[in-house]
Amino acid sequence: MRLDDYIEGLEPDESQRRRQLAEEKSYAITEYLEDFQSRFEETVQGDSLYGATAPSIFVGRTNYPDVSTGLLSPVAEGDPTDFVTDGQWYQQGLGVGDVVERRTGLLNSRRRANVNVEDVWDGFVGVQREVAIAGDPVDVEIGLDGKLDLDLDVGEGVATPTGPSASATSVDLTENPYVPRPVKKTLEDDDWQAQGAMTYLYRRGLDVYDINRVLSAGALGQGENRRLVPTRWSITAVDDTIGQYLRGKLRHAPSVDSVEVRMNEYMGNRFWVVLAPGQWEFELVEMKAPGSVWNPDPSGDIWMGSASEGYEGRTGYVDETAGAYYASRLGVLEHLADRGRQAKCLVLREVSDDYWAPVGVWQVRESVRNAFDGTPWHSVDEDAVDESLEGEHGEAETFHGAVRTIAQRLPVSYDRLRRKSDLVAGVQSSLGDF
Repeated sequence: MRLDDYIEGLEPDESQRRRQLAEEKSYAITEYLEDFQSRFEETVQGDSLYGATAPSIFVGRTNYPDVSTGLLSPVAEGDPTDFVTDGQWYQQGLGVGDVVERRTGLLNSRRRANVNVEDVWDGFVGVQREVAIAGDPVDVEIGLDGKLDLDLDVGEGVATPTGPSASATSVDLTENPYVPRPVKKTLEDDDWQAQGAMTYLYRRGLDVYDINRVLSAGALGQGENRRLVPTRWSITAVDDTIGQYLRGKLRHAPSVDSVEVRMNEYMGNRFWVVLAPGQWEFELVEMKAPGSVWNPDPSGDIWMGSASEGYEGRTGYVDETAGAYYASRLGVLEHLADRGRQAKCLVLREVSDDYWAPVGVWQVRESVRNAFDGTPWHSVDEDAVDESLEGEHGEAETFHGAVRTIAQRLPVSYDRLRRKSDLVAGVQSSLGDF
């Protein structure tokens, strides 16, 4: 499909774009928090939370190496797997408010612990590690000090927000967890470096969400190096490690044959993905609107950030785009690995003021993943998706022409984009003959 024809089918949902930030926030979230304490008191018997199902864990990073560690348990009836952050949230079409509500519905039963956990499989940390390596949510009995902290921690864009918390005095498993065989193998082999163990789990079918929990619990790596890894760090570490593994698989792969453009829109974020012939290069450029969560000044200018890498990858951490860089890069590399092709890739992320609360980089990862799979953009309103465009992508004669066409739909000019993007500024001459 020619790019111009493809672009014509990607008109934004204007009613969604017109929504005001205050309306999108949904004051039901505030009411939900106010109701949490009463539901908490109904669930807790004395000073214990009986029969709680812990779908996940959380490891903080403040005061490292003595960090706050927690078990996340829903204080409500329902399927505990609904509270586990993974790609199903995208498939279910959850909005920002839905995610915040699910996260605030989790009680973080926490204690402080040292990150060195090589042989720690008892007490609070031991149970936390058992929960993390389990293949399914695990029932636990948690002793609490009775004091509930209703303050929210919305994180810094990498980890999803965490909800109310309480100090745990004790915790016990009420069932034997099921541990997947590949996880058992990596756990038992304490001579295996963490990077190799992560790629092994990925090759055995575990998604990055599962690998992140295992890594965060200090269950990967050589024995003397096994430590609890703060959730924020572990998410990026897994995305980066798996991304490097996939990039290595493509080192000698043939290039894509033409310039391809795909687009996806989710949670007030719009993504354009441009693939062009050539050896692997990657860049993420972010544009954040005034009034969005990362650019709160409603009268300010569009904030722009970027990061890139060449054929050999990166050696340093990304500052401007942080975890979004590694999450979006993973989505692209998974697609290219499936095709057995390499490419130059530019990802453009436009963040509107509809993105009023940080929900975590999982939404970046899933938006880019699904830009290549199925519909051209994601919509909670399924009727808004033009089925004739399913699986389609736009094509252009040159990378330069593709970016110029896309720039007409961006909140910044082509010239400003070119000044910010190394790939846009530098790739035109090398792609001019395609």
